[in-house]
Amino acid sequence: MQNYFSSTQPQPQTSQNQNDKALRIAYFIMVHNETEKFIILFKKIYTRDQFYLIHIDRKAKPEITEAIQLFLIQFPNAFLLESMNITSGGFSIVQAELNAMEFLLNASPDWDYFINLSCDDFPLKSQNIIRKFLSENNGKNYLFYYDQKFYRPDTLQRIQNHFTEMAYKISSFIYKREFMKNVIPFIGGKWFLFTRDTCAFLNNNKKVMLFEEFYINTYLPGESFFQTVLMNTDFHDVIVNDDKRAVLEKSLLNKINPDAIINYLRSNNHLFIRKIDGKTDKSILEYIEENYNTKLPDIDEIERELRINDRQNN
Repeated sequence: MQNYFSSTQPQPQTSQNQNDKALRIAYFIMVHNETEKFIILFKKIYTRDQFYLIHIDRKAKPEITEAIQLFLIQFPNAFLLESMNITSGGFSIVQAELNAMEFLLNASPDWDYFINLSCDDFPLKSQNIIRKFLSENNGKNYLFYYDQKFYRPDTLQRIQNHFTEMAYKISSFIYKREFMKNVIPFIGGKWFLFTRDTCAFLNNNKKVMLFEEFYINTYLPGESFFQTVLMNTDFHDVIVNDDKRAVLEKSLLNKINPDAIINYLRSNNHLFIRKIDGKTDKSILEYIEENYNTKLPDIDEIERELRINDRQNN
């Protein structure tokens, strides 16, 4: 895959005086078989004063693992997490993210936010702009969530049945069981921006272990575990119902006028975009590159959340 943006060099570190006070991000990137996409993403988000943890799926080809290892040698603030076998639909993706939080919490006290990414992500804005946004909203967590019983009853079988994750698939042996008592189930997406305090809570609080014990035998917990834990604890007050991703579904790209997509990007304050590649319409790629260093639009977060609630209710 060729690079579809002209600039993929690592970003320079901010000046020392600014950097001493700058909010720092710990990025966690999950890689399967996308070496070139990973390198493009990594170079675009890299600065010398932040932290980068990479997980390579144990199923990845040996040459991919070796290529990424060799690439990362030149970056002293980039680390590799011990590889796990990530099974589609299983708890292993959640476990990898919890492991990543624990690793980074132990690695350094000098980061403020944890952001999970895959090689399908690409930043819409520079690190300076992303860090400025998080500094101005420090203390808030960002992830999509819905009341699962109310808005997504079609997905309740994922938590009302007992599933067993095997090495490469979910077992076909499934049986009914009751959901957790006095807990409201939530569902959403796999992508989030969490504060350091949130990551410490998820790794060290005994209440979270009860959720882990239940959700380890659910289906697609990557879309519901963190939502359910945080919305049923004191953290529900600091969650913004937004994962800061613009998602371009490939099945819709050829059906939607590129101008409509550009207007959508222009009118929102997304920090990342998913699913773009060399086949994405040239005008969309040009818009992203031309606006990479322009400030985010001013968005009333409360009004935006009310609009989301209205859409969920209709």
